[in-house]
Amino acid sequence: MILLEAVGSALLGLVLAVAAAHRLAHRLPARSLVLATGVAGALFGAFITHSALGPGNVLVTLIGATVVSIASLSLLLRPARRLRRRSVAA
Repeated sequence: MILLEAVGSALLGLVLAVAAAHRLAHRLPARSLVLATGVAGALFGAFITHSALGPGNVLVTLIGATVVSIASLSLLLRPARRLRRRSVAA
């Protein structure tokens, strides 16, 4: 059961990372870093959730993996490039 949680979490993190890299390529660093962060975040989230709730909660563990993976990927986002106008008074 633990192996199923780990493999499922890793695949889920990889899918989330690929989706983020595809949709937000202009705001993310190198693709390899994004993929590694998505998988590592999902595995860490699964570990934390499994440690807190114990075995037998596969669905909740995958939800925890998803949340931590998305949070980890969001830390890689760079601000969107916009033109800044300076005030004349400044």
